[in-house]
Amino acid sequence: MLPVRYLMAIMGSIGLAIIYGFKVNLSIAIVAMVNNTAVRELVRNDSLQIQNPAIKSPNVSYVDGKNLSLLTRTGPQQEDGPFVWDESQLGIILASYFWGYIVSLMPGGMMAEYLSAKWVLNMSVLLNVVASLLMPTAAEIHYAVFIVLRIIQGIGGGVSFPAIHVMVAKWAPPNERSILASIAYAGTALGTVISILLSGLIAANLGWKWVFYIEGLLCLIWCIAWGLMIQDSPEKQKVLITTEEREYIMNSLGQTKESHKLKLSTVPWFQILKSPPFLAILVAHFCSNFGWYMLLIELPTFMNKILHYELKKNAWLSALPFFCMWVFTLVLSKVLVIMQDKNWISVTVSRKIGTLFSSAVPMFCLLGVSYVSDKNLAVALMTIGVTCIGGMYCGFLANHIDIAPNFAGTLVAITNTVATIPGFVVPIFVGNLTHGNQTIEAWRVIFFMTVGLYIIEMLIYTMFGTGEEQPWNKVKCHAVERPEQTVPLKETRH
Repeated sequence: MLPVRYLMAIMGSIGLAIIYGFKVNLSIAIVAMVNNTAVRELVRNDSLQIQNPAIKSPNVSYVDGKNLSLLTRTGPQQEDGPFVWDESQLGIILASYFWGYIVSLMPGGMMAEYLSAKWVLNMSVLLNVVASLLMPTAAEIHYAVFIVLRIIQGIGGGVSFPAIHVMVAKWAPPNERSILASIAYAGTALGTVISILLSGLIAANLGWKWVFYIEGLLCLIWCIAWGLMIQDSPEKQKVLITTEEREYIMNSLGQTKESHKLKLSTVPWFQILKSPPFLAILVAHFCSNFGWYMLLIELPTFMNKILHYELKKNAWLSALPFFCMWVFTLVLSKVLVIMQDKNWISVTVSRKIGTLFSSAVPMFCLLGVSYVSDKNLAVALMTIGVTCIGGMYCGFLANHIDIAPNFAGTLVAITNTVATIPGFVVPIFVGNLTHGNQTIEAWRVIFFMTVGLYIIEMLIYTMFGTGEEQPWNKVKCHAVERPEQTVPLKETRH
């Protein structure tokens, strides 16, 4: 029988897969939503401005109040959709998710710690589901309404990662923390794979509206299963778990009914913000996320505009790197844990190896993609680059709990907030740079900027990153009584 702690990690992984699936599915669906023929016509005439992006018929667009039906789909071979959104508007639409995401991270962390991580994650997914079901109607009303729903999805997505972090902290014994965390966090890559494939197939065969309907309805099943099967902690878990497993987890974590919870006022903010190891994580998280969001959001666009693959092939090729990333994340985390168990490497070395994989390899791959002319080679390089980004899950993203287990949730919320900035900067940056200029030269500038950030990440994290617990983690503070709180843990080797 599968231990419930592993069931929690797998279910949590599916939850994150759903969140990331909703984050990326618009990048695929939007290819079928936009009337590229009309947009190209508008680019040729700068005096025309889009007044009404939504249209009444799938074959009619309106620009300056004039019927542009002659500019819409003329044959099944074209991928023209009903909306006349140019690159700048698309950049805003894709970026809007992260406006909601960034403002919800800190509140999400506090809600997960002080209320219920289980229900925070459930509501996170439910918000995304409801918004997804309403999106087709919203897009036809006005693209501003569509943007509002994307912001709501971002709010839901923002609270998901802190919630999973708290769940893993309450369920994972010290010697299984890396494995359970990797299983849960690898769902981000798996969700990207499934969403890209499913969204591409649905859009190509049923139409773009069904991307939002089908995926939204399917994800309701997870909300029900998670609510019924998983609880916030082993002590509250009444079904599926054995007495032996419950006692094993609680004893290993030191959970008691008299456990305490730190007040938010006890967080040593000044010491945190001037700590070189923490700042190294912050820089690594920001720089790595710039590359991650670049490929997550813009990969389908690059393959469609520059490599000229049709929508269905676009989806399959876009999904391949993230499937490889999912496998690589699980394999690398297991290998590093084995090496630590055998005392071959320290926690510090383990974190730097993971971070190096997630930065150096994508950097060289982006350089290669900028200059190769062979389409298959470009796809291969992008696949390798995205695959190795998975090293971040056992690299700097696992480092918060090493340096300050008492405040790991706070540290994750801080770094993830800053690291989300590229999420809404990247689409606008790419949209403006490629507006009427979808060329390899324009994308080369984009890739070079990402390479520069990867270099900064490697230098800073290599110099200042560490797996050692920091002195400011041990602070004397006031506490309030609350049951079922995990006593802070630390690794035994650094």
